[in-house]
Amino acid sequence: MIYIMYNPLAGNSTCEETSKGVGAIFASDEKRYINLLEVEDFEGFVRDMDPEDQIIICGGDGTLNHLINSINTSELEQDIFYYPCGSGNDFYHDIDEDKTNGVYRINMYLKCIPTVTINGRKSLFINGIGYGIDGYCCEEGDKVRISKPGRRVNYPIIAFKGLVYDFHRVNAKVTVDGVTKEYRDVWMVPSMNGRYYGGGMMCAPNQDRLNEDGIVSVIIVHSKHRIPLLMAFSSIFKGKHLKYNRIITEIKGSDVAVEFDRPTALQIDGETVTGVTKYEVHKENKIIC
Repeated sequence: MIYIMYNPLAGNSTCEETSKGVGAIFASDEKRYINLLEVEDFEGFVRDMDPEDQIIICGGDGTLNHLINSINTSELEQDIFYYPCGSGNDFYHDIDEDKTNGVYRINMYLKCIPTVTINGRKSLFINGIGYGIDGYCCEEGDKVRISKPGRRVNYPIIAFKGLVYDFHRVNAKVTVDGVTKEYRDVWMVPSMNGRYYGGGMMCAPNQDRLNEDGIVSVIIVHSKHRIPLLMAFSSIFKGKHLKYNRIITEIKGSDVAVEFDRPTALQIDGETVTGVTKYEVHKENKIIC
């Protein structure tokens, strides 16, 4: 049996229609279309499947985040495939080097996934944690969705507005593998499991989500002046921003703690958490996993 599981809200509510054509890729005539939002016990649902069954997840990065936080994906016996139907699809940008834009088996990416802890609550994330102006962008985007349902959110415009006048810099304490450094005039400190977030921004071009050492990339953006910052951000979609090493610092490690001196919005795979002063990230290496 092939289970085609879709998130009807993904891709600005176009995912259900898009997923209808996915089943044609697989030869089996036994197919079931499942609305993920109607599955209350995902772990129990999968437990009742046969090991030979196949699962196709249709949705975006938020859908994958829901998947990894609903079931222990490292112990799944079934083949898990992914078809990108979201508005950003950053996970797919990261793994689809050949830009085939098709259905992709993702079991190997669902092991040794990092955790983030905020206010004592721990969850898994597939792409990255955005803290600072990237969290601000998600917070403002949520406001647009509420006030103008159906309207596509223009994150580059929101980011530009924040960079020019709306977002206020913070001071940050960043601890990576036990080494603490303090930074002033901080704009953002994301921790990245993959290279992309924010709908195609290559925030961490040197990050490999399959690295054996369980390492994430921490990118600290700190600048008192806005003009060099705007220059750096103009190159982030191609991952060229790290060359501005006077205002952008990259640190790699397995245990990360980031603390701001005032509450700021944070995003986990695109989902917003407001009023955060600290987050912690941990990722195991593959030997421990």
